Amino acid sequence: MPATGGSEPGDSRGTLYVVATPIGNLDDLSGRAVRVLADVDVVACEDTRHSRALLGRVGSLARRIAHHDHNERASAQGIVALLDGGESVALICDAGTPSISDPGMSVVELARENGHRIVAVPGPSAVIAALSVAGLPTDRFSFEGFLPSAAGKRRAKLRSLAQARRLFGGTTLVFYESPARLATTLEEIASILGAAEVALCRELTKVHEEVLRGTARELATRLCAQAPRGEAVLIVDTRGAMPPDPRSESAAELDSPWEPRARELLQAGVGEREAVRTLRREGVPKESARSAVAAAKTRPAGERA
Repeated sequence: MPATGGSEPGDSRGTLYVVATPIGNLDDLSGRAVRVLADVDVVACEDTRHSRALLGRVGSLARRIAHHDHNERASAQGIVALLDGGESVALICDAGTPSISDPGMSVVELARENGHRIVAVPGPSAVIAALSVAGLPTDRFSFEGFLPSAAGKRRAKLRSLAQARRLFGGTTLVFYESPARLATTLEEIASILGAAEVALCRELTKVHEEVLRGTARELATRLCAQAPRGEAVLIVDTRGAMPPDPRSESAAELDSPWEPRARELLQAGVGEREAVRTLRREGVPKESARSAVAAAKTRPAGERA
């Protein structure tokens, strides 16, 4: 590969390039990334089918191999074997920067242990893009990736973050979240972190890009009426967060913007299961619907956690 900068020697044999790819808009692929992807011997892709269009766009004829969550350890060994044999390899993920809540760390670690040159080809990152447009503090932030999908583990993670002393000095929290869990996660942030200001950033760099601002409770209520599509980045300003009160924590977890609707259904004689089904048809996530019905059943109208 010809030299294209101080970090790229003329002889690229045995070099691993960690290449950031667009998170939506293909025009965000840098000229340097184009050159690297066109010139390397092998491209390790999170999904070879997904990456076909991008690699075709840049004229890359490199061999494509799969490197994803389900084969990461074995694939890392195979990539290092290629590097040992003098081939140059570009590591990419479906969108954004490898290793940032995407596969990549294992192969980078193993390549470094085996003495191979590792070159960063930086570019798009949903975390940095979201922080840049959220309008919330960026001087100190903690990227937490995806919260656990299991409700109990997710709440435990949020409690541990709420209890950490560093939060109350003003650290901004950054999460990835799927559309299916987004409203539920916002509810739990509201219950555990309190009236924290949140920016919900979705579809960044795409046609339907949007950034919503408000408290976690406000955004959860808004999503009740219009379920979002596409993975989102949540930016949480913890300056207004309060440590959870263990005495009221269980009740707070059940506090839900959909509780009044659930109570209305129960008072109309609708059974619990049917009330959950009705809320689900109205766009409420499954866990949120169950929690709202449980809260409406056990807590009298007007009583708040």
